[in-house]
Amino acid sequence: RSELAPKEIMSSGGAEDDIPQAERKTVTDFCYLLDKSKQLFNGLRDLPQYGQKQWQSYFGRTFDVYTKLWKFQQQHRQVLDNRYGLKRWQIGEIASKIGQLYYHYYLRTSETSYLNEAFSFYSAIRQRSYYSQVNKEDRPELVVKKLRYYARFIVVCLLLNKMDVVKDLVKELSDEIEDYTHRFNTEDQVEWNLVLQEVAAFIEADPVMVLNDDNTIVITSNRLSETGAPLLEQGMIVGQLALADALIIGNCNNQVKFSELTIDMFRMLQALEREPMNLASQMNKPGMQESTEKPARRENPHKYLLYKPTFSQLYTFLAASFKELPANSVLLIYLSATGVFPSGRSDSEGPYDFGGVLTNSNRDIINGDAIHKRNQSYKEMHCLHPGDLYPFTRKPLFIIVDSSNSVAYKNFTNLFGQPLVCLLSPTAYPKALQDQSQRGSLFTLFLNNPLMAFLFVSGLSSMRRGLWEKCQDYLRKINRDIAQLLTHSRSIDQSFLQFFGDEFLRLLLTRFIFCSATMRMHKIFRETRNYPESYPQLPRDETVENPHLQKHILELASILDVRNVFLENTLDDY
Repeated sequence: RSELAPKEIMSSGGAEDDIPQAERKTVTDFCYLLDKSKQLFNGLRDLPQYGQKQWQSYFGRTFDVYTKLWKFQQQHRQVLDNRYGLKRWQIGEIASKIGQLYYHYYLRTSETSYLNEAFSFYSAIRQRSYYSQVNKEDRPELVVKKLRYYARFIVVCLLLNKMDVVKDLVKELSDEIEDYTHRFNTEDQVEWNLVLQEVAAFIEADPVMVLNDDNTIVITSNRLSETGAPLLEQGMIVGQLALADALIIGNCNNQVKFSELTIDMFRMLQALEREPMNLASQMNKPGMQESTEKPARRENPHKYLLYKPTFSQLYTFLAASFKELPANSVLLIYLSATGVFPSGRSDSEGPYDFGGVLTNSNRDIINGDAIHKRNQSYKEMHCLHPGDLYPFTRKPLFIIVDSSNSVAYKNFTNLFGQPLVCLLSPTAYPKALQDQSQRGSLFTLFLNNPLMAFLFVSGLSSMRRGLWEKCQDYLRKINRDIAQLLTHSRSIDQSFLQFFGDEFLRLLLTRFIFCSATMRMHKIFRETRNYPESYPQLPRDETVENPHLQKHILELASILDVRNVFLENTLDDY
């Protein structure tokens, strides 16, 4: 139903007969478009969340109607003001819905440019103060629309790394919440204050600040840029596989989150995206790209973001990804989740005997041990076991497990001879390294922002921009050398090389080796459980313990003046 039904429309214009036919038609057309747009928008909820093609035509139709509606209210603003009583917050609502459409289009396509479009609509609402009059109306539900708009705008700004805007929005949202709870004695005050706390924790999750000369914080982006991944050089024989789909799963019990994104998920999704391009120069509207205007570069891999999924949700999305995976493509599964350990002793050592990582049960588990205490011989039910992934190894599979039980996935078996790699986090970190797990895992930080992770383990919490950029350059050189080591290794498993042709996977593999080498040289990482592992195993002497690479890491430590944190003569210590 329209916010104003047609019978109320004519109130400002006296008797209905006095209204020119053309103006009456304008109002009727507007009401039709407004109703149609709401109907289509509400229908988006019913579209399946998985499967990449079914939703596209529906999205296209919804965009069409909203584009018409937006242009229509611009062209006929005067008539709609006089005859319909169009309020500014209603225009804000339309703009907000278009922002949401672009954001959801980004979620479904992984094309970062749509985030910029969402940002421009959300920004316009704020710049033109579309919602400013809402506070004068005695309708709490309108104020809630405004608060939700702020929360959505914050998510888009976080994803675009616009931290300065986020801080302004948080301040404004805080004032709005205070005003809202003061005016209407509502029950959702606690929930809105929780939203503020979550954003604040999210902003502060990075353990290291990069500072300009005037002490303002430098915003660093960790998406793939043109110079990001080490280039393939002549003589490097690698596979032609391309990363096409990814499942990013977050199920850690106590990690900072905002809007169904844990900090680990947030970091990993950016590691699988390119820097956004400006859409205006590139395409007209989603799904309607002219063939002549196709961007020259490869698209981002498609991805599903699953926050605390149950086993059946996870399996459904996994099966959908597997089914739609194109030829010569790779499916990536990223698991950031609490470890589930086997409860009983098992005589066998099969793919269901080592536990795995937590999947959500519909009731909260107080602790993982409480499951199946009745009978020790049963396996853990709310758990993704390595064996659960076996059916999907019929296609190239790249798995990253960040968990206290990541080693369960070391006991993988490659049944079908397809390329298969598992990168596994340390299962414990040294006590001396203060516990940062709430602010995200160190292993995932290495895969997303290796320099920041390196600074953190070196005990540094801030850094000048000039030195940061110098270290980034040096790290690019290290990445190039790691690429050389990997492709020239005589004993490395072929799976690594088959994945190495893809830019994103190449960057993840080189960062994994850098992470592993750094931890192995670090004075306080002394136990095997402090080191990342992989399946298949990497030849250590040619990769993570290679003297040439160790020399580079000491060199990087020297630039930062933290050489004393690392072992000088690592080779003698093994």
